[in-house]
Amino acid sequence: MSPAARNMIEVRDLTVGYDDRLVLERVNFQVRRGEVFAILGASGSGKSTLLKHLIGLYQPIAGDVLISGASLVHAEREERLLILRKFGVLYQSGALFGSLTTVENVRLPLDEFTELSEMAKDLIALSKLRLVGLESAATKLPADLSGGMQKRAGIARAIVLDPCILFLDEPSAGLDPITSAGLDALIRELVRGLGITFVMVTHELASIYSVADRVIVLDPHIRGIVAEGPPAWLRDHAPQPWVRQFLNREAT
Repeated sequence: MSPAARNMIEVRDLTVGYDDRLVLERVNFQVRRGEVFAILGASGSGKSTLLKHLIGLYQPIAGDVLISGASLVHAEREERLLILRKFGVLYQSGALFGSLTTVENVRLPLDEFTELSEMAKDLIALSKLRLVGLESAATKLPADLSGGMQKRAGIARAIVLDPCILFLDEPSAGLDPITSAGLDALIRELVRGLGITFVMVTHELASIYSVADRVIVLDPHIRGIVAEGPPAWLRDHAPQPWVRQFLNREAT
C-alpha cells in the first residue's frame, strides 16, 4: 500500500481564521488508516476550529482537507455528500434529542440517508447499541441515561452508517475517571473490531496516553503545529520544553 493510500486524512497547507484574525496558518499533517489521532494544545490554540474544518463545517481561507484522497474543500453537492458519509461525529454534549428514545436517536441517520424498511433500521440501530454496550437502554430517553451512557449512545449514532472515520470532540468531558476509562476501552475495541480511524480533540491526558497512537500539539504563538508524534515519546523527549511541560501536566 502506498503512503497516500495509508492516509485516511491529509491536511495540506491549511489556513483558517475568523474575520481578520488568523487562527492556524499553513498546517500540514496526515492521519493514517486505523489509528487513533489526537489534537492537543493550550486554550485558544485552534483545536476546535481545526476540527470544524476537518468535518466541513467551515471553509478554510486557504489549503485543503482530503478524506480518503478526495478534497472536502473543493467538492460540490453529490461528491461532497459522498465524502461526508465517510465519517461520523461525536459532539461534546452527545447531542441527543431529548424527546426520542435511545434507539430512535441512533437510527436518525438511517431515517435521513437510507430507504431501508423500519424493521431493518431498528435492527441496525440495535446492533450499534449492542456494540457500545447499550442495548438494554434502547427504550430509555436521554434524560434517563448517565453522562457516559449518553456519550456511548452518541458514538452508536455516529457509526450507524458504518463510517471509516470517527471524529470525537472532548469525548471524556464531564465524565468521572472510571467512566472515562470505560470509554477509552470502547474506542480501542472499535478500532480493533471495526478498523475505524479516530480523530479526537481532548484535554484528558490519561485518555491520550491510553488510546492515542499519535498526537499533534498546536501552539497559538506560531499558529500551527509545534510537535507531532506518539504522546508518551513527546512527554519524555519532545525538543520543546513547553510540550514536555504540557504533557506532564506541570505548572509554569
